[in-house]
Amino acid sequence: MRRGRQRPDMAAMAAFGPPTTRALGRIGEHQHQPAGARNAAHCLKQRPPLRIGGGVMAKDNARLSLGKCCERGPEVVAQTFVGHEPYGGQGVVALRHPRLYSRVMTEDAKHRLNAVHHDMARACKIAGRAPESVTLVAVSKTQSAAAIRPILAAGQRVFGENRVQEAQSKWPELMAEAPGIELHLVGQLQSNKAEEAVRLFDVIHSVDRPSLITALGRAQEKTGRRPRYFLQVNIGEEAQKGGCAAIEVPELLAQARAAGLDVVGLMAVPPADTEAAPYFALLAKIAKELGLSELSMGMSGDYEAAIMLGATQIRIGTALFGARG
Repeated sequence: MRRGRQRPDMAAMAAFGPPTTRALGRIGEHQHQPAGARNAAHCLKQRPPLRIGGGVMAKDNARLSLGKCCERGPEVVAQTFVGHEPYGGQGVVALRHPRLYSRVMTEDAKHRLNAVHHDMARACKIAGRAPESVTLVAVSKTQSAAAIRPILAAGQRVFGENRVQEAQSKWPELMAEAPGIELHLVGQLQSNKAEEAVRLFDVIHSVDRPSLITALGRAQEKTGRRPRYFLQVNIGEEAQKGGCAAIEVPELLAQARAAGLDVVGLMAVPPADTEAAPYFALLAKIAKELGLSELSMGMSGDYEAAIMLGATQIRIGTALFGARG
């Protein structure tokens, strides 16, 4: 990491404000106490979320199950999460409760799709947003055409794929069967595949380097097509992930616009096995400073928190198709 640069996790937390401690079982403003204070005598047993995998916990859930002290102490979280009201909502604590999905989905496609829309609507209501302000991108990577057809029949029309070649093998046929499909590329894109991507996809979420921008600009001139684009930000500065560093976004945006790319927003995938919401907040902060209105963030395990923090596109695969083998 370059000297003088702030660690990505610290930058993400700074987007929220100073940390505090949330005492489990406390309610609303009574959850606040200085970070580091751990007094189990004030920590009442809290009822778990009403539904396994829920992304949002109402601040007064603790009222429903008062009892003996909880076994673990208070939890240090970002200040914003305590009575968090990003859109003037009713005051909630946004948590990351990992969702449990089987490789074999027992519910039918319509039920699974309706369940995701229900959760989206709930998160929008809490955040004070209109449900139509968030687009569900059904990520069908590694899924066969036969597995996709039930989701299509249930009414879903926006889909995401990771690889150009895989999308080419199944989507022309599916597009002929179902009108009105919008196809998104959500995986890394090689510069030598830029022309094929521009021909096939309506939205590309993974623009992350100057060489790709140049290739996409040339592809647009040759094909006459102009997809919409997201700049991918490596929000956690992880070596194994694509995306530009947060500090490089303004320069990359200027280069993309100069090449004629219609950049509508930013995309990021937070580090795994950690609280995703601070990274969502940081991405939203960067986008706002640059005047970008779209945010592609949130997947099956954390999309409700992403919606509460401004996501306009959520990328959902596992919740619709089941866990990949």
